[in-house]
Amino acid sequence: MKKMEVKASLLLLLAAAIWGFAFVAQRIGSKYVGSFMFNGVRFALGSLSLVPLLIASFKKNKDKAPSKDEAALKSPWKPGAILGCVIFLAASLQQIGLVETSAGKAAFITGFYIVLVPVFGIFLKHNIHKSTWIGVILAIIGLYFLSVTESFTVAKGDIYELIGAFLWAIHILLIDNFTKKVDALKLSFVQFLTCSILSLITAFIFEKNTFIGLSQAVIPILYGGICSVGIAYTLQVIGQKNAKPSHAAIVLSMESVFAGIGGLIILHENLGVRGYIGCGLMFAGVLLSQYGSFNKQEKE
Repeated sequence: MKKMEVKASLLLLLAAAIWGFAFVAQRIGSKYVGSFMFNGVRFALGSLSLVPLLIASFKKNKDKAPSKDEAALKSPWKPGAILGCVIFLAASLQQIGLVETSAGKAAFITGFYIVLVPVFGIFLKHNIHKSTWIGVILAIIGLYFLSVTESFTVAKGDIYELIGAFLWAIHILLIDNFTKKVDALKLSFVQFLTCSILSLITAFIFEKNTFIGLSQAVIPILYGGICSVGIAYTLQVIGQKNAKPSHAAIVLSMESVFAGIGGLIILHENLGVRGYIGCGLMFAGVLLSQYGSFNKQEKE
């Protein structure tokens, strides 16, 4: 593996760690403020954290003639708004689910989106490797062990996280399409801003939040906004410049492992033997779902 690829993998691993521990921050924040208010403020902070990068990018390209690819880029407002609406729904379900489930379980169930992405690719006429189907089966079995209790009941929070995983998968596929036509940094800024506005409007209509609650959740909100949205996104962009997509997906799937570790150490959440077996099966399924594209790129 090249030196640049190793560096890229380390940056992506750091992003995965930040996102993993963000589940812990979100779980703590849910105790003090409503789900929509929490997301509204953290995505506002996330979009603001991208402003310096946007200004730096503008200054850098101010006196430079745009290339043909840059000139062909479209306005980020419409695709950014579409992505923002999807993120609003996905992030809302994730945050609402965290009120009633553990950080570790939420992260592993959310990570199911990595398996769903290649499966959804069928509708886009993508070739699906047989290892993907094995991965899907393993992930579903793991999800059963993780979420379905011995009395055959499923926690409401787990259902919210699972629906959210489908939306995150749709979000990934939309990003894959839009980033070919729109500047990635501007697209992210608009989607985060859209999500923040929608979340805050919903919070003011349906939730009763207090300044005391916000002050008690300030650290989780700051972490969720600046670190999870701003810093981790930047690390992902830098890392993916020198990493193969399949490599990046595998490294980023470590997010669920870090969330499980954070939940155990910080929140003292114990998933039990059944839960950890489910986590292991889901993680194996995630890795297998990426094997086809990983193997294909190694041969190229």
